[in-house]
Amino acid sequence: MDVERTELPGIGVRFEFETKRHVRLGIVAHREGRRDFIIYDPDDPDSMLDCIVFSADESAAIGELLGGARIVEKLNRLHHEIDNLVSRQLKIDATSPYAERPLGDTRARTRTGASIVAIVRATDGVETGPPPSALLHVGDRLVTIGTQEAVDAVDRILRGID
Repeated sequence: MDVERTELPGIGVRFEFETKRHVRLGIVAHREGRRDFIIYDPDDPDSMLDCIVFSADESAAIGELLGGARIVEKLNRLHHEIDNLVSRQLKIDATSPYAERPLGDTRARTRTGASIVAIVRATDGVETGPPPSALLHVGDRLVTIGTQEAVDAVDRILRGID
């Protein structure tokens, strides 16, 4: 499936695609985590029939239902396509100072510029687009994307070295 990506400065990113049944859909991924799911008019592809707004938590849950585990596969392909971008799964072990604490406590993005795009739960599957309030548990793996230096810095933070 071909997905058109359009940057929306100050808002986020819009993704548009067409299903095999020729239904045109769009998703606006807002920077704060909200997702707008758009259904376009088949007779006028520039007009929408409906827009369903999902909170960050709702969109994460829907992502899991639709196959959120595939995000890891896509990120692995992405880092081969974009220069200087790497993705890595960083494990939370029992010695991590962030085990059983919220993701936001790490301040990983602020401190390194890398993004944690998913948490692969040891027992509960994948949580895509985790909010800062997501609790980190021993055995979780954080799917982290950024430059090599930034991802290495997140690894050091999670291990309590930095």
